[in-house]
Amino acid sequence: MNKRKIVVTSALPYANGDIHIGHLVEYVQTDIWVRFQKLRGNECVYICADDTHGTPVMIRARKEGVTPERLIERSHALHLKDFGDFQVEFDNYYTTNSQENKELSERIYREAEKQGFISAKTTPQLYCEHCKMFLPDRFVKGTCPKCGADNQYGDSCDRCGSTYGAEELGHPVCTTCGGAPVVKDSEHLYFELEPQHDYLEKWIPGHTTSDVSNKLLEWFREPLRGWCISRDAPYFGFEIPGHKDKFFYVWVDAPIGYIASLWDWCKRHGEKLEDWWPNGGAGAGDAPELYHFIGKDIIRFHCLFWPGMLHAAGFKGPDKVFVHGFLTVNGEKMSKSKGTFVNARTYLDHLPPEALRYYYAAKLGGTVDDMDLNLADFVQRVNSDLVGKITNIASRGGQMLQKKLEGRLGALDDEGKALVARCREASSVIARYYEDRRFNLAVVEICKLADAANEYFDRMEPWKTVKTDAEKTRTSLTAALNAFRIIAIYLKPILPAYADKAMKLFGETEWKWDSILSAMENRSLGPYEYLASRIDAKQVEAMISAAAEKPAESGEVAHESRASKNRQHAAADAAVKAPLKPEIAFPDFDKLDLRIGVVESCETVPKSSKLLKIVLDAGPLGRRTIFSGIRGAYPEPEKLVGAEVVFAANLAPRKMSVGVSEGMILFAGEPGAGGGVLSPREKAGGGTPVT
Repeated sequence: MNKRKIVVTSALPYANGDIHIGHLVEYVQTDIWVRFQKLRGNECVYICADDTHGTPVMIRARKEGVTPERLIERSHALHLKDFGDFQVEFDNYYTTNSQENKELSERIYREAEKQGFISAKTTPQLYCEHCKMFLPDRFVKGTCPKCGADNQYGDSCDRCGSTYGAEELGHPVCTTCGGAPVVKDSEHLYFELEPQHDYLEKWIPGHTTSDVSNKLLEWFREPLRGWCISRDAPYFGFEIPGHKDKFFYVWVDAPIGYIASLWDWCKRHGEKLEDWWPNGGAGAGDAPELYHFIGKDIIRFHCLFWPGMLHAAGFKGPDKVFVHGFLTVNGEKMSKSKGTFVNARTYLDHLPPEALRYYYAAKLGGTVDDMDLNLADFVQRVNSDLVGKITNIASRGGQMLQKKLEGRLGALDDEGKALVARCREASSVIARYYEDRRFNLAVVEICKLADAANEYFDRMEPWKTVKTDAEKTRTSLTAALNAFRIIAIYLKPILPAYADKAMKLFGETEWKWDSILSAMENRSLGPYEYLASRIDAKQVEAMISAAAEKPAESGEVAHESRASKNRQHAAADAAVKAPLKPEIAFPDFDKLDLRIGVVESCETVPKSSKLLKIVLDAGPLGRRTIFSGIRGAYPEPEKLVGAEVVFAANLAPRKMSVGVSEGMILFAGEPGAGGGVLSPREKAGGGTPVT
């Protein structure tokens, strides 16, 4: 396997707010992917920084009586502490308020200017006479010019999803002082995108997923509009060369901060920037792979403006832009009043970071779909899978070996070797899921291995044999613990601290992916250290109460785009015409208890042309095995794995020749004729009631 050279970035958190659990979806996702690459032996550098410029930082600093520099310095320390405690490990976490970023921003601007991509236009701007400043989009509210909705921000409408200029708002007010702004003309600089129309139209499909590129390419049906890249003084940022009292808009120097942070890393490690982020042809021969992880609210900046800037200045663009959805809690937008808008520190005050990392991994599927943190499912899944299933192998096996058999492993017999071989055989599948960012499927495969190890452990009954046959017990515990070791190696990208404790148990100092090929035999275990603890629902309740008592600061930038709420749904296939069954009354339907479950496994039933055997993770309801006659609709049943489906949870179990079916999955249409299982439009945790 050739060693890869990779640069990875996450979107820069804004310095004017705390890190919260919505932000952590992205940083945990990126960290898992980076750790996987390093575990595979690839040279991977994870870069990030605080996004420090803009009017909100300047105004908050003014209110607190400190300089913007002092404010962002304090924020930087708090962010690093939160990330570190969540085991998110950057190779460099820098700031956009740096000399490197200033030099790069000016360089890229001058190159774009030289290429003819910069123009100047006089445009109307909202100006607050009381605050003595031009108002940024988020510092003005008014009536949407498209649909008439009140109390909308100056860039987009919550209700209809339209985007517009702040000066187009009806009845605008300054959100800082409440006064009515006036319109003043101001000359601004624009980065013109239309000259790169053809380049960007070809670039986008090759560097984003189809759902992202299809949306972006809608913009290309007409000439691309120029992007305003300047802001008037007073403004905290970099002054534009040759334009007094004009500053780079924060979204200009923020992505350039990726390169600046990498440059700082290069300086400290004796590397050359052009070898890691090529420009002007330098280093192009062996250019590293470059990947951005972002939320879907900032697609436009990263997939349109950013590649245009890089292309204009001769810098390498990203190989891929990976986009994730937003976080909901219990099926709803995070809410300060309900206590579900939880800051990272509030979470850490009540719950272990491993639990959230594991749960996020179990839900992240590498798509732009929103992800739901169902708190009941969170408790159940961590307790049943991470603690009760995976950790249970090491806890029972390790402690029994140490207490009863001097802590010494024996040799693997044929049955033990078969168990270990099964764990090793999963390597390529799990690696592919990690690479494709389908962490949820990697977790499913890992849990299958844990099931196999627990089944082996229970079949061997070491708690009985230890009383009569010590060496037989040692042999069975050796197999179970070797299986756990491989599982822990697979989990290392998701649970690094957990894996490090497991590694010490086996007396090892470093694990790589290929460490699964070695076996631990005829050696002593290290001291057993508790790896994971069960979560009590009361801990979650205490966290929610604390979050409700301490709402996030009003200046914080929410990890959600208002315009994104204007989702477009594909038209449904034509319904299969069939006669209706006899009419039922509402009380008959009301007897149904419909829940949402996650498909853990799906396979054909031998000697049946219609049945699929589906195992659901039904959250608090446990696991359900359901036999469903929908094989005609799913000739490749494994593609259902990881899907969330609606099922009737209170249907009486039905004994069939192939087993007992514990529910019914809802299906619309006819198998093989365009029908399909029903899935929730908004993602929810396993076992969530459907209302």
